[in-house]
Amino acid sequence: MARFLALAYGVLNYLVFLVVFLYAVGFVGDLVVPRSVDRGPHASTGAALVVDVLLLGLFAVQHSVMARPAFKRWLTRAVPVDLERSTYVLASNIVLALLFWQWRPIPTIIWEVTAPAGRAALWALFWIGWVIALAATFMVSHVELFGLRQVYSAWRAQPFTPVGFRAKLLYRLVRHPLMLGFVIAFWAAPTMTAGHLLFAVATTGYILIAVQLEERDLVGVLGEDYQQYRRRVPMLFPLRRPGAEPR
Repeated sequence: MARFLALAYGVLNYLVFLVVFLYAVGFVGDLVVPRSVDRGPHASTGAALVVDVLLLGLFAVQHSVMARPAFKRWLTRAVPVDLERSTYVLASNIVLALLFWQWRPIPTIIWEVTAPAGRAALWALFWIGWVIALAATFMVSHVELFGLRQVYSAWRAQPFTPVGFRAKLLYRLVRHPLMLGFVIAFWAAPTMTAGHLLFAVATTGYILIAVQLEERDLVGVLGEDYQQYRRRVPMLFPLRRPGAEPR
């Protein structure tokens, strides 16, 4: 019974993640969903800033703290190792759902591209960013990243063996294509409001910090192999001065 519960736990959290991911696309693009970065409960600018910064801060803390090896060791004292990743997905789903629900728009327009060609180009970049982010998860191990391989191993009563790191496709151009996709999607806005700008600045700042923390962990696990990879491949943007070392 415990094995079936573990599998159900992982699959359910993954299915909720898919809903959250699709909602995130609508939230950032102000498309279809009832509440978005530019549509939601009214609040004064000051109150909106406080609420939105707190929500973004909660997101950053949850993602960064739960991703650290020390927290994972602590967490697996309370939950089985095979459920650790699914528990991370569960917490991420909750925090993002809270952000979508409680976000307060700040409608002041910072810029607005009115030319049809310019708007079309930005919308194309928006969708390209999300495609890059999603595709990047399949270039490592999508099912492992979201905890499905772990709970499947538990269901089969077999030890879980990580896939390990492999630099494939976009990972040969940049070390963090998933994060690059998010950055593109968050900034590609034909109409940029103050609330959207706050979201884009805060999430980009978080990404720049988070990748540094992640790389420290990866060096600790993979050692010289990852160090060599860092020297060959840029971190976020596939642009490099001749002779310059990637960072």
